Amino acid sequence: MLRVMSNTMTYGHLGRSGLRVSRLGLGTMNFGYLADEPASFSVMDAAFEAGIILFDTADVYGGPQSPDMSKGYGISEQTVGRWLQRSGHRDDIVLATKVYQPMGLGPNDRRLSAYHIRRACEASLRRLQTDHLDLYQMHHVDRATPWDEIWQAMEQLVREGKVSYVGSSNFAAWDIALAQSAAAARHFLGLISEQSLYNLAVRAVELEVIPALRHLGIGLIPYSPLHAGLLTGVLEAEAHGRLSADQLPRVDDHRAQLQSYEELCREIDATPADVALAWLLSNPVVSSTIVGAMTIDELHADLGALSVQLDERDLQRLDRIWPGPGEAPQAYAWLVPAWRRRAAEVFPARPFDPLGVRAAVGPVLSRTTSSTGSTTWFAASGVSCDDWVLVPAFARTAAMSPSAAA
Repeated sequence: MLRVMSNTMTYGHLGRSGLRVSRLGLGTMNFGYLADEPASFSVMDAAFEAGIILFDTADVYGGPQSPDMSKGYGISEQTVGRWLQRSGHRDDIVLATKVYQPMGLGPNDRRLSAYHIRRACEASLRRLQTDHLDLYQMHHVDRATPWDEIWQAMEQLVREGKVSYVGSSNFAAWDIALAQSAAAARHFLGLISEQSLYNLAVRAVELEVIPALRHLGIGLIPYSPLHAGLLTGVLEAEAHGRLSADQLPRVDDHRAQLQSYEELCREIDATPADVALAWLLSNPVVSSTIVGAMTIDELHADLGALSVQLDERDLQRLDRIWPGPGEAPQAYAWLVPAWRRRAAEVFPARPFDPLGVRAAVGPVLSRTTSSTGSTTWFAASGVSCDDWVLVPAFARTAAMSPSAAA
């Protein structure tokens, strides 16, 4: 991806597809709900004028969202549909919506059966007042429905011209791999995007989802990039009396990190929100990130991220403040670099041990044998319990072998 050097919108491919999208996408979850129709129209007008062409919605949006909701709303899609008719911009944007959540009270009014996918698509087209969807995303995985059934339904929609591309949202890495394997067996393009919760404070997708997307050529579209406002400069807001009482528990949970984070932002002369968005856009797997502006001022603030360039030192400092989980399997099954360096300082590896496992770990342990013959292992002096927890399982096994303890 190109490094953005100004606040002029730039575009990149959505995953491995030929479809180009704006690096910022407009999320419309609250349109027709927390933002009324005139306000929603104003934000969409401003977004389009700023060069945003990815407009993201879902059939279920337009009211409070919860995993156990009995029925969705369709209001966000209706609001976007009326704007499309008023503005005449339908053929100028990439229109994305989603399917999975309950849109009726019947047993087949939800999930990803072929029955529901077809009916949900037709309903979304009516609400959006269009004859096709550019990106149709599965809002959640449905492990009770075979992939052959799901892909057959999607293929039919593509053949009929009602859907151009298919994406996923909230999928685990193994769901993505299974989906692509099944699509490839059918000679179908499959997924071109995955929309996931991802920001500086919540980096779980780095463990397995992002490596899978990178390998398969699927573009990541992060949502909640500002972690529900936590990364927007809450400490400064608190200092000026603008922080609401219900936000304090979340802030207190991350206060030390937030202090370091907002200090870094001041040093590089960028707002915390701009840095959070720029950090996401620096990841080559990220095709676009969703911003959920509900006012024109919020939208213009989000656009400031396009003028922020983070260098390698900035990225490293952000990693130290908001550490990620690493990538599988190195993060949990191979030698942990931080532990390896710490152990090497205390117990230098011996030349005959290529991995340095027994040489580094063996002396960490001592053992006692009870009268019953059972063996108890414990950490030797100078190595904390935390050090031992960081030792991968296979290294612990090697360390506790007789040859290691000899």
